[in-house]
Amino acid sequence: MTTRILIADDQEDIRSGFRLILDSQPDMTVVGEAADGESAIVQARELRPDVVLADIRMPRLDGLEVTRRLAPQTRVVVVTTFDQDEYVQTALRHGACGFLLKRSGPALLIEGVRAAMAGDTLISPQITVRLLSRLAPAGPEASRVPAASPLTGREVEIVRLVARGLTNAEIGAELYISPGTAKTHIANVQAKVGARNRVGIAAWAWEHGVVRAEDRGV
Repeated sequence: MTTRILIADDQEDIRSGFRLILDSQPDMTVVGEAADGESAIVQARELRPDVVLADIRMPRLDGLEVTRRLAPQTRVVVVTTFDQDEYVQTALRHGACGFLLKRSGPALLIEGVRAAMAGDTLISPQITVRLLSRLAPAGPEASRVPAASPLTGREVEIVRLVARGLTNAEIGAELYISPGTAKTHIANVQAKVGARNRVGIAAWAWEHGVVRAEDRGV
């Protein structure tokens, strides 16, 4: 199947560059471009793309509001030059399927689209550890699962691997289960902890001290 993509960015050269990168992939096609947030909303509802790439700062509506209005019905990957924690957290809270920096390069852009289609969430490596580690509590509770945790032992293992940024395939290899089984566990965890996506799971893990001390250096 071909992944249909809408690019929303107020800079024409950026849109053109992304189109060249994505249209070069045999399984991707750019179906539309939007120069502002309102146009992105309208086109997303008309064209029904599989993935919307949205910049943060755009006229009329910014990328965060675009994400809030479209997700989770439409997969939105935020692609921006701005990596402030506030932007990252807001985008993920609104249901973004990824947060990429424009300077990360073509390979990560392609990987981000594929991750969104696979139900995974990709965040630029420069951001991931910094963002999640700041949510970690200090002290003895940092390696202890909360007493009120709704998770099973297997689900706790899954959560710890999600917090390290592993994909479903990598989790499956680590735990000797299929990627499909890993995906099912992740869906169950999302429902139990009220997370909209796997990054929400990771944030929950760091906030509640589920991540073990040996995982903190990744």
